[in-house]
Amino acid sequence: MDRERILSLLMALSQGKVTTSEVYEELKELPFKDLQFARLDSHRSLRQGAPEVIYCPGKTVEQIIAIATQLKNGHKIVVGTKAEEKVGRMIEESMPDSKYHLQARMLIWGELPESPADNPRVGIISAGTADGPVAEEAYLYLAASAVATERISDVGVAGLHRLLDVLNVLRRCDVLIVIAGMDGVLPSVVGGLVEAPVIAVPTSVGYGANFEGLSALLTMLNSCAAGLTVVNIDNGFGAAAAALRILSTIKSAKPASSLPVK
Repeated sequence: MDRERILSLLMALSQGKVTTSEVYEELKELPFKDLQFARLDSHRSLRQGAPEVIYCPGKTVEQIIAIATQLKNGHKIVVGTKAEEKVGRMIEESMPDSKYHLQARMLIWGELPESPADNPRVGIISAGTADGPVAEEAYLYLAASAVATERISDVGVAGLHRLLDVLNVLRRCDVLIVIAGMDGVLPSVVGGLVEAPVIAVPTSVGYGANFEGLSALLTMLNSCAAGLTVVNIDNGFGAAAAALRILSTIKSAKPASSLPVK
């Protein structure tokens, strides 16, 4: 159950549009619902303010549908990650309000919200075209969270002038998600050029000795640009979730003008 649903229930109760029994019936599912094969955390969006997510691998189509059906009762939007195309297409056919995004391997139930113009922006920067699926996963989760994004692709360090050409765009963003495979150097370069928090995402893109993204991961963990946050290999969703946490801190911070002057 999300914050908007809780507030609308309380408003309806205060206006006499629903009874206390009806409100109780909805709220009694908090904080989780036992489906036997899964215990759904229906309280997460209240605690964290982000859309609920279903990790699809390892689950049957029937299980994913059952989980999504329950979550949709209290959430305007639900997200499924890492869904194979066959699974995604089957769920699309079974649930008309779902949409499968092939590149990101992501399922979304509900309409993507409009991003308010005054939302802090997240820059999503990818080194090469092959990193696109991970960038798309990050983008879609941020879009589901009504966060405005700036997307820049194919600015890897093999042609550094391409990155420098968009440096002014990067410096306008409040948080940067930087995605790279191969040698994984791009986040370190970006981290040395901007003030904003940088979230580095290694991808499994690369030739044989990249060890399916391990070489990029180790490069990012050993970055000489201090303060980088590094998420797991191909984890665009995790990077977007980290960006949301940073943005929530930015929003709740007091403006400099309100601080006492000594």
